[in-house]
Formats: sequence, C-alpha cells, structure tokens
Amino acid sequence: MSHMQGPNILLDDTLSGEVDKNLLNAVKDSIVQGFQWGAREGPLCDEPIRNVKFKIVDARIAPEPLHRGSGQIIPTARRVAYSAFLMATPRLMEPMYYVEIQTPIDCVSAIYTVLSRRRGHVTADVPQPGTPAYIVKAFLPVIESFGFETDLRYHTQGQAFCLSVFDHWAIVPGDPLDKSIVLRPLEPAPIQHLAREFMVKTRRRKGMSEDVSINKFFDEAMMVELAQQSADLHQQMM
Repeated sequence: MSHMQGPNILLDDTLSGEVDKNLLNAVKDSIVQGFQWGAREGPLCDEPIRNVKFKIVDARIAPEPLHRGSGQIIPTARRVAYSAFLMATPRLMEPMYYVEIQTPIDCVSAIYTVLSRRRGHVTADVPQPGTPAYIVKAFLPVIESFGFETDLRYHTQGQAFCLSVFDHWAIVPGDPLDKSIVLRPLEPAPIQHLAREFMVKTRRRKGMSEDVSINKFFDEAMMVELAQQSADLHQQMM
C-alpha cells in the first residue's frame, strides 16, 4: 500500500506472517482516506503536512465487517497519523521567495543589511552584463516579505528594483512543541523560538487551543501502555 499523490507517502510495511493482508486490503481505501484527511489538516496548525513518510508497521483488524466499516477506520487512521507525526519531533515549514534585485553596485551592502534583518540570505551577487548594474539573488521567507520592497527602496534611495517568486518550502528554526519557550507579546522572538511562536499565534488566530495535546489522539489503554514504555526506557537508561 504505497500512496504517492502529493507531498507525503503512506507505506504498508507490515509482514504477512504477522498481519492478515486480506483484511488489511479490505480496509485499504479507508486507511488511505484517513491518512489523506490527516495530511490535509495537520495537528500543529490545521494546515497541510509535507515531506513525511508514514509506515504501517502493524494492524489488528476485526474479522467481522460490522466492526471495520469506513466510519470506524477513517477516523482511526487519521488519529494514528496524527499521533505518529507528533511523536516524531515534527517541524513547521514556511514558504520561501526567490528574490532577484537589480541595483547599482554602491547599494549592494545596503541590500545585504535589509535582507539579513528579514531572515533573507543572498545566494549570489553578479554584475549585469553590459550595464553598470548588479543583480543580487536571494531567498526570503514569505512571512518576512511584507513591506520588503518599500524598505529596499528606502535604503537604496529608490535605486533598487526587485522581483519575487515562490521557490520552495523551508523548515522554520526551533521546535514547535517546546513548552519551555515563553513568548513575550511585545518582543521579537529569538530565532530558535520562531516555530513555537508561529504555531501558537496561528492556533490562536484560528480559535484553537494554544497547545497541541497528544493525549486526545489516544485512548486510555494506549496512554497507559505508552507511560509504561517510557518508564521502562527510563529504568534501562539508569
């Protein structure tokens, strides 16, 4: 069961000696639908998940058709995808612009300054053949791009012109699930706190609870089992 339409993969990694493949195939479509639902509305910000491979390593499926209807399997598959994702040190991603700036040579250092203040980074600055102008090529996070052109014009006395196009997704620095981070409303967050800040502010804006609780994706028995595994692991480490 390898599903590859979109930016994530769902892979059947179960062994036929351990799992009834006929039963698994009988609910395959429902599992895929649950996976797609989960990937479309990820647990961090209710936004799509990208670049994640999910492996099905075990499945215990009721033999009676009554107990494995799509109404039971789809939400279960989604819950499993969420909990696996949250337990695998997830990260936030943000869109990045490729920016090309045409400028006189004496403005190049001012452009570096403007870009660095907005987490942008220059990939090249090259002379434009046959003219006195330079071309500065850079990547700039989309979230930092608002007002960028005005800022650029101001610092170059209106002599620089830029063109921006979406280029790729990049990982936002920091751990979005780090609860030890304190966000101060009127202070800019340090770079390693950005993922946490983006996640919390996005959730607030959408009227969601501030923190992601993994507990709501597990039933009671699973929580007890996880606590036991964690205690056993702690015991072994000591």
